[in-house]
Amino acid sequence: MPPGKSNLKMPHPHGRSSRGGYPGRSSGGFSPEQVRRTAFGCRPGRRADANRRRRCMVMNAHSAVQCGSSATPSTAAGAGRFGALSRGLRRLTALAIAAVAGLAAPGGAWAAYPEKPISLIVGYAAGGGSDFIVRSLAPFLEKELGNGARVIVMNRPGAGGEIGFAAIADAAPDGYTIGLINSPNVVTIPIERHARFALDRLDPLYNLVDDPGSFVVHKDSPFKSLADVAAFAKANPNNVTVGTTGIGSDDHLAMLMFQRLTQTQLTHVPFPGSADAHRALLGRHIQVTSMNIGESARAREGDPIRILGVMTEQRSEQAPDVPTFKEMGFDVKMSSLRGLAAPVGLPPDIRARLVEAIDKAVKHPEFQDLARNAYQPLRLLPPDPYAAELKVQEATFRAIWNETPWLK
Repeated sequence: MPPGKSNLKMPHPHGRSSRGGYPGRSSGGFSPEQVRRTAFGCRPGRRADANRRRRCMVMNAHSAVQCGSSATPSTAAGAGRFGALSRGLRRLTALAIAAVAGLAAPGGAWAAYPEKPISLIVGYAAGGGSDFIVRSLAPFLEKELGNGARVIVMNRPGAGGEIGFAAIADAAPDGYTIGLINSPNVVTIPIERHARFALDRLDPLYNLVDDPGSFVVHKDSPFKSLADVAAFAKANPNNVTVGTTGIGSDDHLAMLMFQRLTQTQLTHVPFPGSADAHRALLGRHIQVTSMNIGESARAREGDPIRILGVMTEQRSEQAPDVPTFKEMGFDVKMSSLRGLAAPVGLPPDIRARLVEAIDKAVKHPEFQDLARNAYQPLRLLPPDPYAAELKVQEATFRAIWNETPWLK
């Protein structure tokens, strides 16, 4: 065969086949039908399932259109029958491509967020300071999220907050589960035991409150001061019962610090939340409650209690009449950060939207009035400073644990 030549015989431009009218069939060339059969595996006229026949008809019609003036009248008729269907399929394909492009575009996948209720988990019983602050915030957060958002507060008390923290960490990172975390519990629990969560599985979104600790007694208690508690405990080891929100909580650690300073032995009584501990105090089932000043200052408005001291450097704005522990000779300082977190791995646009909505909600004058009237000491920290503070606390409490473990 001479170089540059092919053994493929090309049909005469106007040649006709006796079988179907395709040019070049009798002269050995490849007809459009052969091309269709090779490319698509379609054999019109043979028995096939319904879906295969429909697919072949569409491909045949499309090929007939591509053949232009060479198409026979019968093929052109096929194109007429199925052209509309082919155009419809092309339109659906274009729409599908546009939808995929929309998913890839910034914010496109989540433009409708939130499309269902958002669960906000609290690891403590209803009625305490943690529960109060998120229930106060929820309607403002709904408003800022827009799109008919609903935020449903769900209490998961137990194990010093661990049950709630684990529920947040284990949730799908889709923006529909967030929750309240509080320190030091969220930091100390993984230090002291094999916990069901880890701090690095939680994504801090925004801190809301920094609430100092306090010691509270019933109004009828013989304890009029911290010195009275220390004196009685020294004379009666293990006979002073102190209620807290759980092992490793700020309340518990404050009790241990006071015990160490006074060289006494107190009896620890953990509860699922501060509201439970407070009820036990009112019922005289325990003698002292270690609780945050925001909770104790609010409670004393209607309940027969007395706040013995607050664990701050300076007197608290929430209770300026209450002396500090340091004023009375007991250098104990303790507080609890309370903020919102999500499981690690949120889509960036969802995370940004949540943070923006929280930021606007907490700065709303009406929310701030609610917090102030409920003695909630706000300390607003956006994600990065909040995460950094938790890391500092983690290092601090780990060092304390290594020296003097609080769990025996």
